[in-house]
Amino acid sequence: MNLRGALHQQARSNAKLGSPFTARILSLLAENLQPGTALTDRLFGWEGELGPIGQSVPLRLLAGLHALVLTKACPDLVAIYPPHEPPDDDDLWNALQIAMRDHADTLNHWLDNPPQTNEVRRAAVLIAAGHWLSAHYGLPIHMSDLGASGGLNLMWDKFSLNVPGVQLGPSDTPVILSPEWRGDLPTGITPTIIDRRGVDLIPLDARDPADALRLQSYLWADQPERLARTRAAISIFDAVVDQGDAADWLEARLANNRPDHLSLIYHTIAWQYFPEETQERCHTAICNAGQRGPVAHLSMEADEHQGNGAAITLTLWPDGSSLTLGRIDFHGRWLDWRSP
Repeated sequence: MNLRGALHQQARSNAKLGSPFTARILSLLAENLQPGTALTDRLFGWEGELGPIGQSVPLRLLAGLHALVLTKACPDLVAIYPPHEPPDDDDLWNALQIAMRDHADTLNHWLDNPPQTNEVRRAAVLIAAGHWLSAHYGLPIHMSDLGASGGLNLMWDKFSLNVPGVQLGPSDTPVILSPEWRGDLPTGITPTIIDRRGVDLIPLDARDPADALRLQSYLWADQPERLARTRAAISIFDAVVDQGDAADWLEARLANNRPDHLSLIYHTIAWQYFPEETQERCHTAICNAGQRGPVAHLSMEADEHQGNGAAITLTLWPDGSSLTLGRIDFHGRWLDWRSP
């Protein structure tokens, strides 16, 4: 897929995910962007898969533009970005041209790395599953997040899940999740977390201002509630994300798995990016650890039905039984829960 095709595809996706403003930006870029500068030549000359199943080049550029707004580095963009009234296409395109002309170095920097969105609403799955697992096993939880990025969802037990008739998690938290809830109501008991840690090839430290900016830049400017939720999660962040290969890290982390705790390994829209060898090694490490003590492998990932969100599955060891827990919107706007 070429650049224009990738921009149009991402525009359609953003529109479906409730971001009409960023969809307009991507559509204007697809229709009007031309080679001729170092920045645009890099974009048009990009090799490989540019779209969401590959290198997500449109989202890299979109994040760079948003970073210019968040830092107020480009007043022309700030003036037409939310919360201001949506401009007409001519004014929006003029502001985009100014940004790409005057801030090419910044945008090039944002193009260097793939998006690392920590969608905090995805933690609704972790809260529901974590409470059920705590009731099922009656054990403290030792948890590991694969492809954790900035690790915000390592704090899921500090968030509150509020759905009609049920409230799970602390009542005094600044992070409250209220997705549209479908299916069964979640049940369980408050989990006890004895260890929380994540791994990522390019981890971000939410406590570092530059990394916090990067995490926020990948959110969409016309969805202020996502920005507010992410900032709230950053304010209570207290975890570690190690840099490394997921398989190497998980093998070492599970080497001393014991029967006095539950090892919970999870990933949310990350597994698809792991090489096949890494997936196989992670699976083997989980199976082996499950022979020494209880292990739960929770997966929230796209499947062949990805037009209807992501699949939620839970595999329990040592027997390897697999449970289907339903589906969730990729941004956590709704959750169709199926109790185990």
